[in-house]
Amino acid sequence: MLLQVKNLRSAYGALEVVRGVSLHVSRGEIVGLLGANGAGKTSLLRSLVGLLPPRHGEILMDGRSTLGQPPWRSISNATVLVPEGKMIFADLTVRENLLIGGYHNPDRLLQLDIVLDRFPRLRERARQLGGTLSGGEQQLLALGRALMGRPRLLLLDEPSLGLAPLMVLEVFAEIRKLRELGVTVLLVEQNVTATLQIADRAYVMETGEIILEGDAAELLHNPEVKRAYLGSTGREALL
Repeated sequence: MLLQVKNLRSAYGALEVVRGVSLHVSRGEIVGLLGANGAGKTSLLRSLVGLLPPRHGEILMDGRSTLGQPPWRSISNATVLVPEGKMIFADLTVRENLLIGGYHNPDRLLQLDIVLDRFPRLRERARQLGGTLSGGEQQLLALGRALMGRPRLLLLDEPSLGLAPLMVLEVFAEIRKLRELGVTVLLVEQNVTATLQIADRAYVMETGEIILEGDAAELLHNPEVKRAYLGSTGREALL
């Protein structure tokens, strides 16, 4: 088991936003974390890397507790968060953005070639400023920058947000391929159908709690999930 979360509780002041969450992610899995806005998904990711220190519970990586560690230690634990909104450096080139992602990696130039081979579009635009890329290209850059740290666990927060449908398909195809690099993924998304089509398993959050969990294929056909997130016609309401 790569990641285990046990009865985790986190809050902003008096407002508890993660309420007794337990989940696990095994090596090599893609695990979806689904739910509407305000469900607590992003707050959970922030708790996992120490940006929102939990008030209760356990976080274990390879069986070792990471609770109470500062955010920078998540990188040394080979856990990398790609936040919502991409957060690239608009005034730096694609190459510079990628090298920043590997600043602690002594083999970053070798890793740079691996990442550019993985994302040929980034190689084509290596000298282009990050801010001049399309939204989809910026998301690929954010993924590539995260891979520069050679993570074992990649936490992705809403990678489809604001992207055109065709670009969503490309980004999700790249996420699926991350297994080939030995990367395990915990994917936070509102795009239910796209997530369940690439995930092994998934959890559904509501008001800070896990309300459903199971194999992705089973959840895709679960009547409760269809009713809440896919609409009565079966078409996704959150794409």
